[in-house]
Amino acid sequence: MERNFLSLPSHSLGGNAGFRRPNQSKVGLESPALTVMTDLTRVSPATIGPEAPIEAANRFMMMRGVRLLLVVDEREDVLGVISATDILGERPLRVATGRGLRRDELVVADVMTPAERVEVIALADIDGARVGHVVATLMHAGRQHALVVDSDAASGRLMVRGILSLSQVARQLGEPLQLSEVARTFAEIEAVLGR
Repeated sequence: MERNFLSLPSHSLGGNAGFRRPNQSKVGLESPALTVMTDLTRVSPATIGPEAPIEAANRFMMMRGVRLLLVVDEREDVLGVISATDILGERPLRVATGRGLRRDELVVADVMTPAERVEVIALADIDGARVGHVVATLMHAGRQHALVVDSDAASGRLMVRGILSLSQVARQLGEPLQLSEVARTFAEIEAVLGR
């Protein structure tokens, strides 16, 4: 059965148009933790292959406006993660020196954190948690990011469902968050935030 589609009506944009941005509403420490999680069922993850040069990974992060990439193989199995800190920190120089390479010869696999060393949080634990729990978890672990996982109902396979980012949480809180300060309770977090 063949269907004819008519073109949609179009209009001139004009000179006073704006544009929409994703809704990143301000949250508080008592807000549900899910409000600060990047949900990968709604947003495509930023991914890269393990053989990509680290400079290409850095450019891709800047282009996507992210500081963490999932490293995946051709079957889209998650092999690990690579962060801007992994690329811009001292790790590339250490690895290059240890292998007798130049920094620009390194690929993602050389400096990424392999999946076996990536700590994750279960979606079920995030579901009832608050933003303060997310902040405490990231600060206590000294991490900018955490992956949130659930299981595929059909296969039971572990799936990365979301990403928690300390910088995104800080933007949504409207407050800077520094990893150098370890806070474990809401009171300590509020003290760090200066409230």
